[in-house]
Amino acid sequence: QGQLVESGGGLVQAGGSLSLSCVDPDDTFNIHGMGWFRQVPGKEREFVAAISAYGGNTYYSDSVRGRFTISRDDATSTVFLQMNRLKLEDTAVYFCAGRGRYPYSISDFTSWGRGTQVNVSS
Repeated sequence: QGQLVESGGGLVQAGGSLSLSCVDPDDTFNIHGMGWFRQVPGKEREFVAAISAYGGNTYYSDSVRGRFTISRDDATSTVFLQMNRLKLEDTAVYFCAGRGRYPYSISDFTSWGRGTQVNVSS
């Protein structure tokens, strides 16, 4: 089981958009839920979004619902996080999580990426 690889982080102004991607080398990608979490220094890693196997259901934290969209492409084993109307408080390291199952808490995922930094400036 290989490690997930995130990409797409960077610096963006408040109100702007950024898209994250995560490739999962696991050959069972299609049958597992995928998710995104984020973490700032001194705080616990928090749930951002999750998508069920085959993309039938999506889940969001209250802080990002309506601004972020999670999606997946099973043909390329990739999960995406489209982030719109970014706020200063969205600044964090974003982690891709794989091999997940409902209800998609941290303990429900068994594969993780190393994280990608997202900085939102004023």
